[in-house]
Amino acid sequence: MNETPVVKQAEGGSAASPTSTATPASGASPGSDRADLRPENIQDAVIRLAGNSQDGIQTAGAFLARLAGRSDHDVMTYMTIPATISGGPSIFQVRIGSGEVLSAGDEADFLVAFYQHSYQDHLDFLREGGVLLYDSDNVEPNLDDKRFVYVGVPITGLTVEALGGTAKDKGKNIFVLGLISKIFNLDADKLKKLITEKFAGKDQSIVNTALMAFQAGYAYPVGNVLTKHYRFEHIPKPGGRAQITMDGNQALAYGLIAAGVRYGAGYPITPWSSIMETLRRELPKYDGIFVQAEDELGAVSLALGFSYSGYLAVTGSAGPGISLKAEAIGWASMAEIPLIVCNIQRGGPSTGLPTNVEQSDLHQAIFGSHGDSPRVVLAAASVEDCFYIAIEAARIARKYSTPVFILSDTSLATRIEAFDEPDLSKLMVDPKPDLTPREGGFKPYDLERITQHIPPGTRILDGKYPLIGGLEHDEMGHPTGSPKLHMAMTAKRRNKLRKLAEEIPVPEVYGDQEGDTLLVGWGSTYGPIHDAVKMGREHGEKIGALHLRHVHPLPNGLEKIFAKFKRVVTVEMNDQGLYGYGQLGTILRARYCEPKIQSVTKTDGLTFRVKEILQGVFPGKFVSVRGYSPNRPVSGNGEQDVDVARAESIAQGAG
Repeated sequence: MNETPVVKQAEGGSAASPTSTATPASGASPGSDRADLRPENIQDAVIRLAGNSQDGIQTAGAFLARLAGRSDHDVMTYMTIPATISGGPSIFQVRIGSGEVLSAGDEADFLVAFYQHSYQDHLDFLREGGVLLYDSDNVEPNLDDKRFVYVGVPITGLTVEALGGTAKDKGKNIFVLGLISKIFNLDADKLKKLITEKFAGKDQSIVNTALMAFQAGYAYPVGNVLTKHYRFEHIPKPGGRAQITMDGNQALAYGLIAAGVRYGAGYPITPWSSIMETLRRELPKYDGIFVQAEDELGAVSLALGFSYSGYLAVTGSAGPGISLKAEAIGWASMAEIPLIVCNIQRGGPSTGLPTNVEQSDLHQAIFGSHGDSPRVVLAAASVEDCFYIAIEAARIARKYSTPVFILSDTSLATRIEAFDEPDLSKLMVDPKPDLTPREGGFKPYDLERITQHIPPGTRILDGKYPLIGGLEHDEMGHPTGSPKLHMAMTAKRRNKLRKLAEEIPVPEVYGDQEGDTLLVGWGSTYGPIHDAVKMGREHGEKIGALHLRHVHPLPNGLEKIFAKFKRVVTVEMNDQGLYGYGQLGTILRARYCEPKIQSVTKTDGLTFRVKEILQGVFPGKFVSVRGYSPNRPVSGNGEQDVDVARAESIAQGAG
């Protein structure tokens, strides 16, 4: 993010920055400098809502994000929620920009604190000069701290008053949404429409209550306590396509539908469950079905049954559930049955951090099986890429008749972004199985070529029908214990992936095409890595970035890119392991035998901030936002300089 919001002088207005005036708490009488509330144009702002999960701050934040998408702005969100059913501290952060937004922001420009703990836990994430909007019924800030602009509003009391007391304070999230809408000159009519759409199908009184809360917040005379109002500049986007706004799990589910997936099975687990719910709701509209099985092994077995019938199917889970599916996924490798497996990663091992982000399942996806069980592993880079990675996974699964893993994570699953509406007329895949009669001499496991699974019911003209099973087999599928055939079939299954590697395009390098440092990432670290490269280059570093969507097999030719840089640093949200390297870093060092490959890793359950990456890659050159950079390597061998006490004291919900 920018160090401060980019502010331009509104026509006829003051040129003062929104960070320039420290405003007293609620109740102060407006001074003469508050007479002009014509909005100043801004291009970027980070808004963080901090409260408890029961307060509906995710709902309010999602409204802001979806409004940004409908208003042709870029948007990215970030949220934390507690793992316990009883709830607890939670945040929702929204970054809205008139230009490209790649990360959720290192610091907040505007912090809303619902409670004293919200104020205490998150004040250090508010930039100097930023605005603290707090509920004066519940928060007592230190007004002697002159770093911030203080705006106190009795949010709880005004909400109860506006709703007549029957709803108590349950609408204060929507009240705050109205306040923010007024401060940032957002389109109130569009927001009211979003609220109506959100609660459609519920009792009309619920819709009316939400609209009353919004209107009460919007009507509050915030000009009495805040000097400036703001407005996001509108910069028309090239291409003219309408934007859609959704989270990563929604994008992945709809991408699977576009890819021709009509069947699947799963078992509920955070953060995969919402994909299940979407597919269970949507697939019947396409003459398909999604089954909730009795357990994880039953789910993957059902999905394999669907795929065996000729209809590519999907299953999914988080890391613990993938472990339980491993036996049947090995069967899919042996029988060469196409299958899509989604792993929406979370903090582990075991139950671990079920609502926090981590990228610690890469080795599980690639190697997590009994025997030599080749499988393809893809990783989505953004919410938009969740849609397109599903289409790519389906293409590969059909062409190479193999299990394909899609790796996402909690950050992508819950993050809301806006992106250009896909051209479905060019993307939708016909899901019908290929029942074309096969000529005489057909071999389903021909050792001389890449073979595809043929669905039952396909006519084979010479009458010699194959067998399919989990035993090692000959070219017709008949079980065999031949050492020679086992070696040949093992090589056949492996060589499919080598063939795939030949067709995977080499990723483009962002930033400097050669120089001192190349950052390599995968998955949801895409945005922070690219912002880190941009900031590093602005400070004179010769730095580039490369992001991998195809993680296994790797595309051919990466070594030519690595040769152009003095060092290669993987940026990963997993542990450095015994030998000082992240999971991707370990794979790259094994593949290329290149000692200049290093890693910056962290496992605090939070997404990377831009300056965390820069401080990790360039120790001593970049001062972190608040002087804390977890798991920061200080030497090429991966030795750490970690503020352990600070790392252990991060409160649940502190971003």
